[in-house]
Amino acid sequence: MDSIITYLLLYIQYLHKQIFDLLLFISKHIPLKQWAFDDSNSPDYQKFKTDKLPIIRKFEKQDFHFLLDYYQWKYGKVLKPVRTQKNKPRTVPEDTVCPLCNAPHQYLYDNNGGKGQFQCKICGQTFVTGEIVKTPITFVCPYCGHSLTPKKDRKHFRVHKCVNKNCSYYTANLKKLPKDLSPSKKHNYKLHYIYREFTLDFFDMDLNPLPSWATSFKFKKQSAHIMGLCLTYHVNLGLSLRKTAQALRDIHGVSISHTMVANYARTAAVLIKPFVDTYDYKPSSTLAADETYIKVKGIKGYIWFIMDAVSKSILGYQVSDNRGVGPCILAMRMALNNFKNGLPKAFKFIADGYSAYPLAAQQFALKEQKFFDITQVIGLSNDDAVSKKFRPFKQMIERLNRTFKASYRVTCGYGSEDGAAYGVSLWVAYYNFLRPHDLYSWKRPLNEVALLQNASNMPGKWQLLLFLGQQTILQMQKSQSS
Repeated sequence: MDSIITYLLLYIQYLHKQIFDLLLFISKHIPLKQWAFDDSNSPDYQKFKTDKLPIIRKFEKQDFHFLLDYYQWKYGKVLKPVRTQKNKPRTVPEDTVCPLCNAPHQYLYDNNGGKGQFQCKICGQTFVTGEIVKTPITFVCPYCGHSLTPKKDRKHFRVHKCVNKNCSYYTANLKKLPKDLSPSKKHNYKLHYIYREFTLDFFDMDLNPLPSWATSFKFKKQSAHIMGLCLTYHVNLGLSLRKTAQALRDIHGVSISHTMVANYARTAAVLIKPFVDTYDYKPSSTLAADETYIKVKGIKGYIWFIMDAVSKSILGYQVSDNRGVGPCILAMRMALNNFKNGLPKAFKFIADGYSAYPLAAQQFALKEQKFFDITQVIGLSNDDAVSKKFRPFKQMIERLNRTFKASYRVTCGYGSEDGAAYGVSLWVAYYNFLRPHDLYSWKRPLNEVALLQNASNMPGKWQLLLFLGQQTILQMQKSQSS
């Protein structure tokens, strides 16, 4: 009996050693944590990544008297003023003081040979003549603690860069470069830490501004029913302005110009938009976003769509003339405003590999303390686990783009930016409240409004949407006045 127990103990020790050797082999040769996609580790894709936020160091005013006393206490001697060379006059004007510690001209160096740049001997601040404060805040690299240097000024942001050659972020990216890469080709890759400081606050912008061209409905020759017919033909059926006027003339015998159809559509968009944007869609925890191209006056423009992946309602949309971060932030603000009680714990935001979405999410964390990650589905095939899992959501938003393009394509592009804005607003209202969806077997609209169910035809539903928009505007005005 004792021999059997001894044999089993020895066998257990042998198995324990085998398991230890296998774990050691796996940890050395088989990484336990795989990347979501192998291309993310390639230096070619480094420029599409968004670096984390820097450390912000605020500007604090100093007192040169205190700094002189501290220097004497620490080193046991008095800090002497700056000495000039023999037979050379002092080039620092007597009325010049340090903007950081208010040190007088006796403690200031001429830093660039009389060209107006000085350096304080007490605090080490470098400044230019007449400068009050060099920078109100300082951005510090989170990897090495080196101050960031402003490099480029763009339309809505300023690019800051860490130029420290010993930064761990820079050295790690250097190791990823191909071994046979020429030193003159290093500029083709993103190696340094970069932060974009936005000079325009997109979180203070009004999401529902009243356009200057907004007018009231004055049915002098026509009626509200004719206006509903105009919206039905123009928005629901996707007819152009001239074809809408022709349909009313040929089918209903109503003589109306295409200019009047455009005026009806523009003013209807202004009234309906607040109701559509403030409606309680009861969103789920998963949103999908994408941008698509349009033509405005023959020039390429963009439309941003953000939809609920469960109910398929459009929660955020924006028309822009550029593909920057600003329109992306505005569209995301519209979508996230639907979460009245904060973002859910299992919140997912799914988009493509465009870098504007992570940058926008970074600004939400900085400005509004809303923290969420962007799940990016990259490429057209499921080459990784992330694409395989979240590809259906990306296909869903792509189908939404195709549905919109089906109504947009007949217009051959928009004639103005205002026309693009009101056209998209009316189409979103139609998509969310009037268009039957396959989610409900094409039997009823996506979001049920009790008042709309009482209308027997589509022109009547458009008139009720206008009534709901007017009521929403009145409630918004009352809340602002109170």
